[in-house]
Amino acid sequence: MVLLATTSTFLYLEQARLVAQLFQSTEERVRIFSLLDFIVQILAVLTQLFFTGRMARRLGLRFLLGMLPLLVCVGFLLLAWSPGFVVLAAVMVLLRAGEYALIRPGREMLFTTVDVEAKYKVKNFIDTVVYRGGDAAGSWLRAGVDGWATGGIALVGAFCAALWVLARLFARPVCRACRSGRIGQRKAEMKKATRSSGLF
Repeated sequence: MVLLATTSTFLYLEQARLVAQLFQSTEERVRIFSLLDFIVQILAVLTQLFFTGRMARRLGLRFLLGMLPLLVCVGFLLLAWSPGFVVLAAVMVLLRAGEYALIRPGREMLFTTVDVEAKYKVKNFIDTVVYRGGDAAGSWLRAGVDGWATGGIALVGAFCAALWVLARLFARPVCRACRSGRIGQRKAEMKKATRSSGLF
């Protein structure tokens, strides 16, 4: 999560710099940001509706959580090879839509095996300490390469995304319950409780 937040902040600050250079009026900037946000929301909704659940069932939660860092790393490498606003915007849309459509639902799936108290303590820690720490790290990293060309900045971003990929590949499974089958047991318990309550 720290590397997700770091990469997002790093990319967002570079996007803000390029938008300030390319679009002089406030109206143009608002128009481009609103267009990018609209594309992100449409992609996120469509991905959640048609792909997220299917990918989690067929390919597993580790794949669901590990696919985005690989795509972002490739996106940063494309940006280093062809620096420009269109490529940057595409990588930014991919990162944000992937976060909303894959990472957040995947994270919520991890919490289905823990009790409510632990879930909310951990979620609060992630949403405050981890994400804000990642934002700070991304800001510091971006400030450290201030003045570099977009291609060089993109290589640093690709390095961060590659670390994120490595963390997903070599980290032990986040949830030991995933390996022991407790997620399936928990789903069966929830289904049984729902049927007995008469809700469905």
